[in-house]
Amino acid sequence: MSRYDLVVLGDCSPDVLVLGDDVDPAFGQQEKLVDGISLVIGGSAAITAVAAARLGLRVALAAAVGADPAGEFMRDQLAAEGVDVSFMAVREDAPTGMTVALSRGGDRAILTALGAVASLTAADIPGKLLASAGHVHASSWFLLRDCLGPGLGALFSAARSAGVMTSLDTNWDPSGRWASPDLSAAIAQAGLLLPNEAEAIRLAGADDLDAAVSALVAAGPRVVVKLGERGALCGDGSVRRRVSLTPVTPADATGAGDCFNAGLIAGLLDGMDLPRAAALGCAAGALSTRAPGGTAAAPDRPAAIRLASTASITPAP
Repeated sequence: MSRYDLVVLGDCSPDVLVLGDDVDPAFGQQEKLVDGISLVIGGSAAITAVAAARLGLRVALAAAVGADPAGEFMRDQLAAEGVDVSFMAVREDAPTGMTVALSRGGDRAILTALGAVASLTAADIPGKLLASAGHVHASSWFLLRDCLGPGLGALFSAARSAGVMTSLDTNWDPSGRWASPDLSAAIAQAGLLLPNEAEAIRLAGADDLDAAVSALVAAGPRVVVKLGERGALCGDGSVRRRVSLTPVTPADATGAGDCFNAGLIAGLLDGMDLPRAAALGCAAGALSTRAPGGTAAAPDRPAAIRLASTASITPAP
């Protein structure tokens, strides 16, 4: 039996979450009132880890933070959620990364200072940790392009050789470059690739979603594309399936895709086929939008299963 159901690799940084109908800053030293500002768990990898723990998985997170109050906040919050933080690196020479998320309902703008996030390397991740997992998931490849990026393909390969499932959610590329030999190596060794629609098109260099899924599947992994309130599109070889749920009115969409990842992985670990696992992912992601922040409304397993049971799964052209 694996020591961990899931090991997550990637970013860990607090989110300063700014909520309101009008959160656009007004320069010229103008002050604007908003509905709320809060400090919450942030970083795609950290949010996925917490969401998976809420779903009942045994989870460890490998990430890098600074030796500062922000890093202590993240480690304390994650440990309180049941995430094993003993494999997190604490850097004396770099501050903890931090994000300001300006959120208005289903949309948001994100400002990030990477700090220690961009110092995590393959050398920080013991081989025994990967081998002790049922599934290894990596988040935010583009934020770790120059540190973890060069070694991630080899880490995935080693995990798969030990019989461990692997998955990758690259998230958005702030540099706009997208293509990279290191990324191609990681995608080739990822059993599952989990982009949203815009990311899928850019990762594939395609003109539309159908062409993007075909190109990404041809690169090696199964692909599940997150479509927001429209559900998800599963590409498994030549087979395409659409998964849809009744939309949930969002309070804040921060972290919904990361919670989707956790639900999908939980379903796969339970032996579900890819569309049913994606339905559990859709449910976890949708329910997470009911409250501000990436983890405040992340659901437990019974709630996610109830909503997932209403999913519609249909062939996609």
